[in-house]
Amino acid sequence: MKNILVILFSFACTLIAAQNAESISKEIKEEGVALYQSEMASWYGTDVFKEGYDKMDNVGGYFSYVDKTVPKCIFFSKNNKVIATISFPANFNPKDAKKDFSEREFTATEYDYFSIRQRALTRVQNDTIFKNYKNASLNLIPVIKNNTKKVYVITGPSISNIVIFGNDYLITFNDKNDIQKVEKLHQGMIVQKIKDDDGGESSGGAHSHILENWQAITPTDICTLMLYQRFTNWENYTVVSKKYISLWDSKSNNVSVMTSEDYDKMNKEEEKK
Repeated sequence: MKNILVILFSFACTLIAAQNAESISKEIKEEGVALYQSEMASWYGTDVFKEGYDKMDNVGGYFSYVDKTVPKCIFFSKNNKVIATISFPANFNPKDAKKDFSEREFTATEYDYFSIRQRALTRVQNDTIFKNYKNASLNLIPVIKNNTKKVYVITGPSISNIVIFGNDYLITFNDKNDIQKVEKLHQGMIVQKIKDDDGGESSGGAHSHILENWQAITPTDICTLMLYQRFTNWENYTVVSKKYISLWDSKSNNVSVMTSEDYDKMNKEEEKK
């Protein structure tokens, strides 16, 4: 009887762990895709804006967000008025973007995004936790979902042939748009070449996570992988930690997170075949 109880308990623990990993996978992917859509709107929105706006001295900044299902890039003036709204279809083709260069006030939703983005920017500029590197810049991505407000800070390269993971941060806010917490998502910065010195390209890549609160692949990892997958031949990508193994499939844009124990069991079963 005792042995049966042990087996049942072990099975229940395994089932719970698998369900937790599946839930983590879903949550991280959804957040990562939202970051990707926002960054794509910023990438192409900036180009569209520069082509249609000729008073650059008036520009105070910009931010992007997903309005229901529509990625938008909002540009504002130095006196905090909206001066351009660039909306994108699913393909992010700049030719298909809807452009509105009329000046107006922020909507209530836009003001929330503007507020947390500006407060995050001030924190980034004054807090030594944020590191700046040569040939790279820190990009701010505000996210508001399910009454939760946060700004992700990711590092983007300013030179070609590299993809940067890490040196990323998460700033969380309360309902009054005051900063509650600032945390690192990776211990440091990981730079991976798209092509090696001989011009060859790898089919995938990997890095490890050691921060206790960020053991699985992060939304920023997924955002980066989706942003640069058209420049790489990476079919898959792996993130390893003591707790989880995270597997990203570039073809399906899908992520699987499993416990390290389950991953080891799967590999042993494969070896037996």
